[in-house]
Amino acid sequence: MFDSLSSKLEGTFRRLKGQVKLSEKDVDAALADIKTALLEADVNYQVVKKFCENVRKKSLGKAVQKNLNPGQMVIKFVHEELISAMGEHVDLNLNNAPPVVLMVVGLQGSGKTTSCGKLAKYLRDERKRRPLLVPADVYRPAAIEQLKTLGKQLDVEVFDSKTEDSPVDIATRAEEYARKAGFDTIILDTAGRLQIDSALMDELVDIVENLEPHEVLLVADAMTGQEAVNVAKGFDECLDIDGIVLTKLDGDARGGAALSMKSATEKPIKFIGLGEKLEALEPFHPDRLASRILGMGDVLTLIEKASKTITLEDSKKLQKKLKKNEFTLQDFYAQLQTLKKMGSVSSLMQMIPGAGKLAQGIDEGLAEKEFKRIEAMILSMTPQERENYSIIDGSRRRRIANGSGTTVEDINKLLKQFTDMRKVMKRVTKMGPGALGSLAGMMKGGMKLPPGMR
Repeated sequence: MFDSLSSKLEGTFRRLKGQVKLSEKDVDAALADIKTALLEADVNYQVVKKFCENVRKKSLGKAVQKNLNPGQMVIKFVHEELISAMGEHVDLNLNNAPPVVLMVVGLQGSGKTTSCGKLAKYLRDERKRRPLLVPADVYRPAAIEQLKTLGKQLDVEVFDSKTEDSPVDIATRAEEYARKAGFDTIILDTAGRLQIDSALMDELVDIVENLEPHEVLLVADAMTGQEAVNVAKGFDECLDIDGIVLTKLDGDARGGAALSMKSATEKPIKFIGLGEKLEALEPFHPDRLASRILGMGDVLTLIEKASKTITLEDSKKLQKKLKKNEFTLQDFYAQLQTLKKMGSVSSLMQMIPGAGKLAQGIDEGLAEKEFKRIEAMILSMTPQERENYSIIDGSRRRRIANGSGTTVEDINKLLKQFTDMRKVMKRVTKMGPGALGSLAGMMKGGMKLPPGMR
C-alpha cells in the first residue's frame, strides 16, 4: 500500500535535509516531485493541484517554525495536507433505535459481500452489537451462499432469502424479523453489477425508499484507482451515500482513491480493507494513514491491535521471563501466534516508525511459508525441549527434522536464530512491558529475518 508514493516522497524530503533555509526555488522543485508522485499514485488532478498550492503557501508563509529544518517543515505541511485531503474520521451512525439498518452497495468484484462479513465481525467483536446478515442479491445464487458461508464462519445468523424473492420484500421481512428476534443491527448485502446501470440504481433507490436505511455504505475497490472515484460519484448522485468502505488497500493499489474519494464525493471513508481475512477491516483514520504514507508508522493502530491479542497478565509474565533470560521456544511459538492474529507481517512493519522500507521488501507468501516451517519444527519438539533448548543434541535434532519434514541444518539455523533473538530481546526489555515492545525491539535490533522478509 502506497509503497511507490512513500518512496518518492521520502526521496524528495531527503534532498531538502541538508539545506539551512528554504528558497522559493527549493519549494517549487520539491512540489514538482510531490505533484508527480501523487499523479503517478492515481490521485485526482484537481486534488493534487489544491494539495500543492496549500503546501507551497504554508512553506513560504509565516507558519514556518524556526526549530524545524527545511525537510521537517515540508514533511509537516505535506502530512497536514494529506489529512485534510482525506477528511476526518467519521464513525458509523449506530445511535438510532434498533434495528439499525446498514445497506451495503457496490459493483461486482469490489469485495462487497466479503465486506459485509467483515463488518459483522467488527460490529460484534468491537462494538458489542448483535448483527443480522441479510442477502438481497437475488441475481447471483453464489452471493447468497457466500454470505451464508461467512455467517457460519463467524457464528452470525444469516436471514433466509431466495433468488425468487424481491430485494425490497427480503429487506422488509428481514427488518421485521430482526426487531422480533432482538437483533440490533441489519447488514443488507445488495446486488451489484459489472458497471453502474439504470436497472441497478432503480432497484437500490426502491430499497432505500421502502426501508429508509440509517446508513448507505458504498464498497469501492482501491485497485481500480480513479475508476473507484467515478463509481463513488455515480452511486452518491443516485443514493446519497453516507460513507465508503475502501477495499484491497493491501494489494498493489497505488492508493490514489483513498486521497481522492473525499474531495470527489464529500463523503467520508469509514473503513478500509487490508486483506482477505475477516478481521482485516479497520476504521479509517486519515491521520494514521497519512503517517504510514510518510514512513512515520502508525503506533496507535499497532497498540490497538496488540491490546486485542495480548493480555496484561501475559505481558507481565513475558516481561519477567525476558528480564531473567528465561524466554523459551514455547514462548517464541506463542509470540508467533500472537503476531499472526495481529495481521500480515508487512502491514505490522509499516506501523512501526522507521520500519517502512523493511516492510516493502517482505514477500508475504514466502514469509507465511517460513512461519509454518518454524511452527512445524517447534511442534515436533517435546515439551521438555521447548522449555530447555540446550538439551537438543544431535540425535534429537535428527528426530525433530524428520518429524517436521525439514533438515538438521534447518534445525541448527532455527536454534541459532532463537539464541540470537533471546540476546536482542533481553536488551530491549527497557522499551516497555509486553510482547509488542519485545517484538518491535526484535525487529529494530537486527534479528536475521527468514526468507521473504528481508
